Amino acid sequence: MSVQSHSGARPTLEDVAARAGVSRATASRVLNASPRVSPEAHEAVTAAVLALGYQPNQAARALVTRRTGAVAVVFSEPEPKIFDDPHFAWLIRSAARSLADADVQMVLLLVHSPEDMARAERFLAGGHVDGALMFAPHKGDQLPALARKLSLPVVYAGRPWGPLRGMHLVDHDNEGGGVLATEHLISLGRKRIAHVTGPLDEHSAMDRLAGWRSATGASDADVELLTEDGGFSREGGKQAMAALLARVPDLDAVFVASDLMAAGALDALREAGKRVPEDVAVVGFDDHPMIAPHTVPPLTSVQQDTSNQVRHMVTHLMRLLREEPIRARREVLPTVLVRRESA
Repeated sequence: MSVQSHSGARPTLEDVAARAGVSRATASRVLNASPRVSPEAHEAVTAAVLALGYQPNQAARALVTRRTGAVAVVFSEPEPKIFDDPHFAWLIRSAARSLADADVQMVLLLVHSPEDMARAERFLAGGHVDGALMFAPHKGDQLPALARKLSLPVVYAGRPWGPLRGMHLVDHDNEGGGVLATEHLISLGRKRIAHVTGPLDEHSAMDRLAGWRSATGASDADVELLTEDGGFSREGGKQAMAALLARVPDLDAVFVASDLMAAGALDALREAGKRVPEDVAVVGFDDHPMIAPHTVPPLTSVQQDTSNQVRHMVTHLMRLLREEPIRARREVLPTVLVRRESA
């Protein structure tokens, strides 16, 4: 329970300074993490804060530090996709947890229409947040152009389109993951390996396709025959798998560029009377904990640790905010294959 000042009101900075036996300026420097204070003063002020239950006025602190204590998490996707796709739910949860661990408040912005973009620009330019984590995977996304206009530290998830000069990003090794998935299917003796892609206006989908193509040595004709875009949705994965089965009835394996699409592909295979993995082996991508272990059969998948990616993004952004030197603007995290019954 907080201890009130002698006046009965909420304790003030003056109360803290008086109890610690230091000037108000010294107390302020301690609370704003200034290095220009002695260890004795720091200890005295910290003890006074705890004894009085002092809570700093955030508006006043922002005037001194020019910090709001908030970070925007910005998604360039339609709202139904954000709230229906477990991948985005996991991203938001991870961002909220990682920012809370850094003692920072998350502000979620969903930007899809031109009106959303104008509103986001006003907000981000208005000094309401200290920086931003941006999820802008699609070709034509305006968020990178907006970020370049703002004097705001930004870290991207994955590789945005457009010039990368000056950008900071944390990505996964999507192409390497595509190679892992496909080479695993080859090692099982599979000969006719198809690929369900994500939307090819996203670098992650393009890179996973490149991994499949590299591992199979696919020609342009093979790409046209053996690949189908599933749109990173369950229904899209189901439709893509059905189209591939109609076009290539002798396929014996499929690498699917997301677990959500892979769940749809399993639906299509089941409806077509195909046994997994006996007739068709299936490998997904994400190793999403809400999907991969729970499909029938459980899904072999390339693991990209989304929580770890977000933690790295937050760490990177905090370093930018502290104006610390950063060696690498682009960090690429490894992927690994998690084997289950589907392959």
